[in-house]
Amino acid sequence: MAQKVLQESGTTQDRPVCRRCRRPAVACWCADLPSVPTRTRVVFLQHPREVRVAIGTARMAHLCLPNSELHVGIEWDDVAALQATLSDPARPPVLLFPGPDAPDILRTPPKGPVTLVVLDGTWSQAAKLVHRNPRLAALPRYAFRPPAASEYRIRREPHEDCVSTIEALSYVLGVLEDDPAGALRLLAPFRSMVEFQVQHAEQFHSPRRRIRNSQPPPPPPALATLVERSANLVCVAGEANAWPRKDATGLPDELVHWVAVRPATGETFQAVLAPRHAMAPSAHLHAEIPADDILAGEPFDAFLARWTAFLRPDDVLLSWGCHYTGMLLGEGGTLPEQRIDIRQFLRDLSKRHVGSLEVWHEGHVGAPAPRIGRGRAGLRLGLLADVVARSIAGSITAVG
Repeated sequence: MAQKVLQESGTTQDRPVCRRCRRPAVACWCADLPSVPTRTRVVFLQHPREVRVAIGTARMAHLCLPNSELHVGIEWDDVAALQATLSDPARPPVLLFPGPDAPDILRTPPKGPVTLVVLDGTWSQAAKLVHRNPRLAALPRYAFRPPAASEYRIRREPHEDCVSTIEALSYVLGVLEDDPAGALRLLAPFRSMVEFQVQHAEQFHSPRRRIRNSQPPPPPPALATLVERSANLVCVAGEANAWPRKDATGLPDELVHWVAVRPATGETFQAVLAPRHAMAPSAHLHAEIPADDILAGEPFDAFLARWTAFLRPDDVLLSWGCHYTGMLLGEGGTLPEQRIDIRQFLRDLSKRHVGSLEVWHEGHVGAPAPRIGRGRAGLRLGLLADVVARSIAGSITAVG
């Protein structure tokens, strides 16, 4: 087996490639592959784009595990062979993917032999696989939080709390098989691959490789606040009466819906506010609340008195962006002194743009979140509270 390699002269030359690991012969790690027998049946479901990642580790892990199978694709509900594997009563299937109330698999592992379904791809790709396969989405889920920093120094991850697929399995199988030392044998080819790539980058000064420091930077300060002050958190969301800018009415945006929840206790606050100015034609459509309900809403002063009474001196306010909280402050409302913009928190964590709350939650969680309150604000409040809960639990992480 060979690959065509472009030479400096412009001609091509065959490069020997290992048929087993599909890596160039010079970078082959097959000599370090162990055979790790397990009672756990491991099923890898790989997104097609991940197949093209030369330094991916799902195939490596599959070659190490005799009791495993690897499937590539996006939709599997009608794949008979896979469904037969997932229907084995002696090894009921579980999905290694965060979900509502998903227990930490390292702390609360499933009892007895199981079929462990592992998704291989980026966060958005993995979420797509769950979304496109209802039978997969219905499986019992287990969350995973890596107990140590990754050794994956040759691939850029969304944030420093991510690990490779084979590293995740080395921890998970160590618990499921009650043999941590045996499961660590999985890392032999992984470490060989990493070391080769690091040496290659240092020798040829390759600009295409990002060598990460083995010591991850400290987490964002907001994460420590979420964990340490979890009993004091208040999540909020709102909707506005906002005229289109093109109409140039000169009327300011104003709150017409405000919802909040204390995740620690489940206590909620809800208010539909009567507009203080003429109501924009589309305000009720955006808020997903009937126009008559908004027009008959609570006076702002009454709302403000109830909201102030709801707050506590040690509250920490959490929001997605600062638009609605800014409107409340602009109208003389009260907010806790300590506030965290969760959208900015996720930007700092992932070092990238995160988009809307709905898009981010769908791409990184996939599972629906319970609505907390009526209208669009109630939906967003549920999504926000879910993101916050997952961040505190440590399941906002990735296996790649």
